[in-house]
Amino acid sequence: MGVRARVEGVVQGVGFRPFVHGLATRLGLAGRVGNDAHGVFIELEGGRGEIEEFLLRLERDAPPLAAIDRVTVTTGARTAPAGAGFVIVPSDPSGGSRTMVSPDVATCADCLAELADPADRRYRYPFVNCVNCGPRLTIVRAMPYDRPSTTMAGFAMCARCRAEYHDPADRRFHAQPICCPACGPRLRLTGQNGDPLAGQDGDPLSGQHGDRLAGQDGDPLAGAAGVLRSGGVLAVKGIGGYHLAVLAADERAVAGLRRRKRRPDQPFALMVATVDEARRLCEVDDTAATLLTGRARPIVLLPRRAQTTVADAVAPGSRHLGIMLPYTPLHHLLLAQTATPIVLTSGNGSGEPIVHDDRDALDRLGGIADAFLTHDRPIHLRADDSVVRPFRGKGMVLRRSRGHAPRPFALPWAAPRPVLGCGAALKSTFCLAKGRHAILSPHMGDLESYETLRSYTEGIEHFAALFDIRPEVVAYDLHPEYLSTKHAMSLPDVELVGVQHHHAHIAACLAGHGEHGRVIGVAFDGLGYGPDGTLWGGEFLLADLASYERAGHLAVVPMPGGAAAIRQPWRMAAAYLMTDGDGLAVARRNRPRWDQVTALARRGGLGAPLTSSAGRLFDAVAALAGVRDTITYEGQAAIELEQLADPGERGRYASAVGRVDGRLVAAGADLVRAAAADLAAGAGPDVISARFHNGVADLVVRCCRTLREETGLTTVALSGGVFQNVLLLGRTLDGLSEAGFRVLTHTGVPAGDGGISLGQVAVAVARDRLGQCGDQLRSRSS
Repeated sequence: MGVRARVEGVVQGVGFRPFVHGLATRLGLAGRVGNDAHGVFIELEGGRGEIEEFLLRLERDAPPLAAIDRVTVTTGARTAPAGAGFVIVPSDPSGGSRTMVSPDVATCADCLAELADPADRRYRYPFVNCVNCGPRLTIVRAMPYDRPSTTMAGFAMCARCRAEYHDPADRRFHAQPICCPACGPRLRLTGQNGDPLAGQDGDPLSGQHGDRLAGQDGDPLAGAAGVLRSGGVLAVKGIGGYHLAVLAADERAVAGLRRRKRRPDQPFALMVATVDEARRLCEVDDTAATLLTGRARPIVLLPRRAQTTVADAVAPGSRHLGIMLPYTPLHHLLLAQTATPIVLTSGNGSGEPIVHDDRDALDRLGGIADAFLTHDRPIHLRADDSVVRPFRGKGMVLRRSRGHAPRPFALPWAAPRPVLGCGAALKSTFCLAKGRHAILSPHMGDLESYETLRSYTEGIEHFAALFDIRPEVVAYDLHPEYLSTKHAMSLPDVELVGVQHHHAHIAACLAGHGEHGRVIGVAFDGLGYGPDGTLWGGEFLLADLASYERAGHLAVVPMPGGAAAIRQPWRMAAAYLMTDGDGLAVARRNRPRWDQVTALARRGGLGAPLTSSAGRLFDAVAALAGVRDTITYEGQAAIELEQLADPGERGRYASAVGRVDGRLVAAGADLVRAAAADLAAGAGPDVISARFHNGVADLVVRCCRTLREETGLTTVALSGGVFQNVLLLGRTLDGLSEAGFRVLTHTGVPAGDGGISLGQVAVAVARDRLGQCGDQLRSRSS
């Protein structure tokens, strides 16, 4: 009996061909398996019972990193002569690419055992990997996924590695990044100018920390640990780019890193060796432990313990720490050398993307790092660390990047034509779709610098080539000044579809759940361009994937000074309280420019644009409560306000909900005035924060109940960056559930702007499928 099988999904670079070879061989089947542009093809010859058993176990027992989307089986003529055995054949690169690429994966237990075994030839080798772990996306240049198409192409396998690579019984059978100390990448420790340190290659010690590196016998790891112990900043080349490291307990070193990186407040991430070490620093429940030890190895935001050895400058003003475990052999070895937690933050300057090119690293990080722990395996695609937050037994993804991207999302419908979603301006991503697959890029960062924009455009070109997706439809945000929008406008021979920012938020939530039906969408975020010329951000939409209706919103208020009101949250307090005499008397204390800003808010116009933003409402209350008058990173005031809240406080501020032009309008000013009254009565910021959060949750529930009575809709989708606040999300979710709603929240894709590009793609696909392009889609040639 002859059978052909086609396997599609994430099936290249995950040990799938070796798995197929072993399964077929054990069942006595003849034939072949190989990679091609569509995935994996299998040709089998043997008895009917054995082939049926093979097909059953093909999906049931697939390798842990594989993600099978579809198996198509056809019967055919004899494919192999009797007794020919089963073989892996060379890949067929013709016909374009329709297969998926695995994310980069943390070092597996088997490789860690070799790393720690003095008798193993890969003992303490920083690049040990196998088919179950190691770099994938960041080293792939083209498909199919074979060594010549990766950045390992320049490393010729030694005889022993070649034997393992061709041995079906070995777990490195066809492991493309296979290497060892004899033939693979090598580690180096250099100074700021790229010259070797620590006596490597016979060079003398040099640099500020050279005296602490003496006697290390040219060991780059020992030398790197010496840099850290002497209070230096170390640049470390990882899988997706460079990081900057200092000892987490060294207050002076952490403060110095902040100055050099120009990052005054935003918390730094920490890397610790084990979950037990994480527990000494933070509260770690079962969900957090699972997230920390999973294959993706993200940064996990966790409540910090009161007494730790971590420097105050690691996370000033924060009650949480971002913790991650080692995910490369190099990290494991470095943590073993330091024997203490380290700060490990993205290797970049303020507002720039993570550095991944070696020469670029010396140029851009030379003024920040004292030494570079680097190697000669190129990184083709940069990928920053993913960030997640535990929430009710799951991981809420705040930044989707290394370890998650580019695992695809399944769209509710197949795209009639290939689509590109260009995303937003902050926390930018892009998304490409073809058929049922939507492929979200790693986190790109804020499109406010040339370097980030270049990384963004190069990433789009790379993904389009890698996955053979040539967009015919391009979706973009309506804000005309977003660089992502301008990029869309610059593309030739495509049709363009503008997608309103908050509709994209709700669509991303729906697409993340594989849904398309009409829902009550609550989109709360900082700012998004509204078709009416105001800045939206506290929206109640009646939406499906193809369309939306603005059914309600927070009442608009002026933003005195425009962007200055984002950087200085007290301006929003002035705007909200400008007609409240009692509130003004409390809030204006120690703010000499209060009257000037209030007058600006009253004048309105270009100097004080109107907004319905929920984020600016949070800013106003944070300023009132004394949390923060100015910010140095996005969302800082709201983040710190959430952390101050008393979790046991159940009181809530009330707010009126009325009608304007048929829409619900919720009076956010009522919440601000109530907070000011509590402040005047002597309430602490913990009580004010809790009552405010409870009041916002109650407002959402009441508006949704009203919309349900009018529309009959019983499903609510919560989206936007404000709903990354787990206190608000939890209180809102409880209130909606108690009211009988079915609630959709984000898990696999960020609720913030990092998910916008997926939402744009989902909207464009829905409109294209329904033939509702009309004036929404226009040709570049028109």
